[in-house]
Amino acid sequence: MSSEPDRAGPILLLDAFSLLYRAFFALPPMSTLAGVPTSGLYGFSSLLLKLLREQAPLGGAVGMDAPRATFRHELYAGYKASRPTAPSPLGEQLQRFPDLLEAFGFPVFIAPGFEGDDVLATLARQFSARGDAPLIVSGDLDALQCAGGTTRVHIVGRGTEGRTYDEAAVVARFDVTPRELPDWKALAGDPTDEIPGVPGIGGKRASSLVRKFGGIAGLLSRLDEVTPPSVRAALTLHAEKLPLWRDLALLRTMVPLADVPRWAPFDEAARTRVRALFEKLEFRSLVPRLDALALDHFCASGSSSK
Repeated sequence: MSSEPDRAGPILLLDAFSLLYRAFFALPPMSTLAGVPTSGLYGFSSLLLKLLREQAPLGGAVGMDAPRATFRHELYAGYKASRPTAPSPLGEQLQRFPDLLEAFGFPVFIAPGFEGDDVLATLARQFSARGDAPLIVSGDLDALQCAGGTTRVHIVGRGTEGRTYDEAAVVARFDVTPRELPDWKALAGDPTDEIPGVPGIGGKRASSLVRKFGGIAGLLSRLDEVTPPSVRAALTLHAEKLPLWRDLALLRTMVPLADVPRWAPFDEAARTRVRALFEKLEFRSLVPRLDALALDHFCASGSSSK
């Protein structure tokens, strides 16, 4: 069942690891009096309280990476190959992260062989089809592929600030539609995911090529029309790799989930759990913000989408 039609709030879909990592590197080191590192947990909590206050969501759900290689690593050995191991203070916080997510009460979805972005894209598709309004929250621009229809994407910037995108905002920034972003990324490359792209083709030229030829498939079938010759030569040299790079960039929206896609409200029981954990983690400055949340716009317990 979808949420009731008179409800206007979004469903938060949280890219949990992305948000924790961003918070960890954005904030100075923090720890409890006993020396337990907490900066990433604090930053994530601060962001979530801000979203609860400003977005008045009906509830939320969480997508996370599975703790093993994904199908993308099987397709391309270089995919994210040089990413460093998480520093020790972050690793300690990763161990405590499940406790924080459990306190907030949002269901967590993980799909072996897929990334958290794929899980969120699948949840967004299903929730949108049921009449909900998903709001994906991530630090990863790949999530922008999901913008459109009732789905928006909030990309977190420095601290807890960020920008919310619908389809028009994606087009305004990249000059391609959300559905065309994998083609754009295959051409322009992505250092974060270690997708090389085509040397000499930056973002603007990639946008122009995608608009003119309709994506990688159309471009490869009409290479003889590409100008100038230097660009045509570069594309020809990398023609065999372009479909692979597009496939790596493409988010999957049909990920098999072990549990029925659902979201849960942030209710009084959740607030009680979070308050207890905040006190344990010594997040004293967050407790008043938590207590100030008005819960009358959230769903009552038990009315989450099924």
